[in-house]
Amino acid sequence: MTATDHAIELVEAAARAASEKLAQKIIAFDVSEQLAITDAFVLASATNDRQVKAIVDEIEDKLREIGAKPIRREGERDGRWVLIDYGEIVVHVQHEEEREFYALERLWRDCPLIELPADVVSHER
Repeated sequence: MTATDHAIELVEAAARAASEKLAQKIIAFDVSEQLAITDAFVLASATNDRQVKAIVDEIEDKLREIGAKPIRREGERDGRWVLIDYGEIVVHVQHEEEREFYALERLWRDCPLIELPADVVSHER
């Protein structure tokens, strides 16, 4: 089983929104084989807490425009690692220090990467 077309559409919209707010290291994994609760993870990071919040706001705005509403959001108050659960996808926006420490890429490295559209740019400092 692989991520649904709708999940891929949500992944692409979330990745584009993160890119628009200058997120770093934007990647997506198809976790549908490993997890029954979601199809994909989107990971993005930022250099400071304010940028984390700006990325999260942009992702929510863009996904709302295509009819997706988050089921749950966690970590917003601290602004270090915000998780937005849309059911079919889960978006993780992390401060770069949390990203490095928790290394979700290593945890999910056996899952296939989802190719992101060419207009999604990971901004590096």
